[in-house]
Amino acid sequence: MPLVQSLLPLSIEHYLQGELQSELKHEYLEGQVYVMVGASINHNRISRNLLTQISAILSDSCEIFSSNLLVKTGVNRFRYPDLVAFCESTQGDQQFIDNPLLIIESLSKSTRQQDKGMKRNEYLSLPSLQEYVLVEQDFIEVEVLRRSQSWKSENYYLGNRFKLNSLQIELSVLDIYHKVTNTDMLDYLTSLSFNQNE
Repeated sequence: MPLVQSLLPLSIEHYLQGELQSELKHEYLEGQVYVMVGASINHNRISRNLLTQISAILSDSCEIFSSNLLVKTGVNRFRYPDLVAFCESTQGDQQFIDNPLLIIESLSKSTRQQDKGMKRNEYLSLPSLQEYVLVEQDFIEVEVLRRSQSWKSENYYLGNRFKLNSLQIELSVLDIYHKVTNTDMLDYLTSLSFNQNE
């Protein structure tokens, strides 16, 4: 995530004002802003699949949003998670939230270290957060961390289903990776084709 150089730390007020006017998204860390770079097709497919699945079965009292919703993760920190869900009413013109129940990040080689390190620490420190989900792009693996289990990791793979207790829903790993092209999915589709031709 490239740093946008500035001589002096940028105030939160100027940052938020700038985000309303900017065509690019920026995360804000302790007075410095970092431009958000574009994502791969696999990343977008995973985000789309999750957003579609969760939206279809989510109760009316909760909402889920893609990466355009800003989350305040600390006194001087603002992030754009890939997906964020919450169940408290908010104003339509509200620019950011600080009360997510669920945050989902789709991992790549360039983001894995940050999503599993600094960002995870920020997210898990939010009092409202109940679950943090990390979805790998380059292979099939979904990692779920739950507050109710002291943030112990649980991993799910092709053929597994898992519950998001924060939203009272269940998801299929296979559905999350619909149309995603990585080695695991290609091997799976090849085996399906082979079995059908037997």
